[in-house]
Amino acid sequence: MKRLLLNALPILLAGLVVQACSNTGQRLEAPTQNVVEGPLEVEIRQQEDGWRLYRGGALYYINGAGGSRYFDELAASGGNSVRTWSTQNAQDILDEAHRRGLTVTLGLDVARERHGFDYNDTAAVAEQLERLRIEVQKYKNHPALLMWGIGNELNLHYTNPKVWDAVNSIARMIHEEDPNHPATTMLAGLNQAEVDLIRTRVPALDLLAVNAYGDLPSVPEKVRSLGWTKPYIVTEWGPTGHWEVAKTAWDAPIEETSSEKAAVYMRRYEASMGTDTEMNLGSYVFLWGQKQERTPTWYGLFTEAGQVSEVADVMQYLWTGSWPRNRAPHLDSMLVDGKRATDNIYLQPGASYSASVYASDPNGDPLSYRWELLPESTDLKEGGDRESRPAPLEGQFTAEAGGQLTLNAPAQEGAYRLFVYVTDGNNKVATANIPFYVKK
Repeated sequence: MKRLLLNALPILLAGLVVQACSNTGQRLEAPTQNVVEGPLEVEIRQQEDGWRLYRGGALYYINGAGGSRYFDELAASGGNSVRTWSTQNAQDILDEAHRRGLTVTLGLDVARERHGFDYNDTAAVAEQLERLRIEVQKYKNHPALLMWGIGNELNLHYTNPKVWDAVNSIARMIHEEDPNHPATTMLAGLNQAEVDLIRTRVPALDLLAVNAYGDLPSVPEKVRSLGWTKPYIVTEWGPTGHWEVAKTAWDAPIEETSSEKAAVYMRRYEASMGTDTEMNLGSYVFLWGQKQERTPTWYGLFTEAGQVSEVADVMQYLWTGSWPRNRAPHLDSMLVDGKRATDNIYLQPGASYSASVYASDPNGDPLSYRWELLPESTDLKEGGDRESRPAPLEGQFTAEAGGQLTLNAPAQEGAYRLFVYVTDGNNKVATANIPFYVKK
């Protein structure tokens, strides 16, 4: 990996050394204070070998994560930056990041057409601009601030190109109020129409930000072939998206196991950010935390209980070149009635079936198994909008030793998922789930 040497080195930022984990696996203490109290100038420079990002005069490559939790774990894993989607709790997030030597790409919540905002309404657009100006003025001098993110996926299900005029006005306002930090906007994927519109209607933008999942390896080539000539960052990347995976006959998306995710994170990073040393300035993995989006385990590198997955181990390796001493369990496969998720599993109401999971631990730690049965989620949103978690069904299974389970199929016809959490006793976890359908 061309980035590996840079990612593995301690990064000197205005007198603060941000340490990465060593291969001993011992937890490193995150910095508790920073001598810098004012804004640090962040610059994008075009050099002979490509575009580069500088912070406080020092070369800076973003090893980032999206979210506002687990900052100690991020710093100890070699991460150096976080990304938010709005200024909610921004002061606390900036302060907490600063104490740990992390920076923040601070999101500005820009209204989306798919939520009903009308970009033909000049008064509403002007009001939004002034609201965001207040936010910029409030946080522009914080030493943890790295750059501004103008909205998120404003190109998702939109029709009015005037949104890009509004983005340009916001970028110009940022430059007027804050000469020390660049401005970008986050796109849902890349296509020719959006790139052309942004090139012509948003000249004030300093760099492009792309959210990409299964198609992440194509981003470096796409950026160039679509005619973008400024630098870019990847502000969301992760597992295969729920819109990209195979589905069951009843339209339930099939989620990768945590170990399958770990493999694709490694492969996709190496094929994208790991190779593009000319235009890419770094990335933010999604999600350094947990959320319900199709399932409770699809996108988070942590569980609801704060347990750490194999994907986080991969991120430490990508950022530092070293694996943690204690590694997460590895999950080989999960079966219900002897079948995999791709087999379109139909069960009879009230009948009993076997379920099993096969996992191992790289450190030889004894493993524990927690099972959960959920109805298939019906609160389905787009663009990361908040979804509600289904309530678990109780009393439907009997757990046995060694990752075995007797499942009593629910009496009510419908779609369900059986989840398993395999833990090592040291806060590391492997996860998997299988969708099935109960039908007479």
